[in-house]
Amino acid sequence: MSIVCQQLVLGTSVGAMVLGPGKSSYDGSMHTDEPWNDLQQAQQYGERLLRDAAVELRESEPEDFAAMARWWNDPAWAVLQQRIIKPRPETGLMDMFAQWSRNEPNSGDAGFSIFERGSGSFIGHITLHGGQLPHRAAELAVMIGPDFVGQGFGTRATKLMSAYGFRELGLHRISLCVAAFNQRAIKAYENAGYIQEGRQREVYFHDGAFHDQVLLSLLSGEYFAQQG
Repeated sequence: MSIVCQQLVLGTSVGAMVLGPGKSSYDGSMHTDEPWNDLQQAQQYGERLLRDAAVELRESEPEDFAAMARWWNDPAWAVLQQRIIKPRPETGLMDMFAQWSRNEPNSGDAGFSIFERGSGSFIGHITLHGGQLPHRAAELAVMIGPDFVGQGFGTRATKLMSAYGFRELGLHRISLCVAAFNQRAIKAYENAGYIQEGRQREVYFHDGAFHDQVLLSLLSGEYFAQQG
């Protein structure tokens, strides 16, 4: 599987910040350099690892992939998530999404569906890919459904997945890429703690013109420093 630097951000999939810049929806006070002393500490960590006040990351089901296939094939959103707008059969797409979400125990990859906690609605999908030893450097990709864009869900999911990557998977680095014309998404990633580290010139070709790609990343030391 390779999803490295695919343009998987749907519009403002990491929408407007709900919390202040540099603040995490994950409870930073949970982090400690010391082993847990009791069962309660372990359970509190588990309870908060994949959820915050608004969203929850869960295992993916086939019905989630069907919705994702519809989003993927919508040309209005495909221009923000694919280098070439080319709708694909649903069967092939569902197989691809399932591969992203297998979450096999010995794999460094992880993929979850994103749900709104209040309504229980499926709102998107998020993945980390390529975090194997010795490098422990993974690529992040996010999809948020059109009906849920701009409500801060993507930012929250990105924060949760970053916490999962650094706290549970032991990653050292998480990176992502986004088309330069998607300024709202870039700003949202920066609000989630990610730092611009480079720009690749003329990567995408749409509407008769070439467009740049922006690279962003977050290191484990930077993440934990942001938690205060």
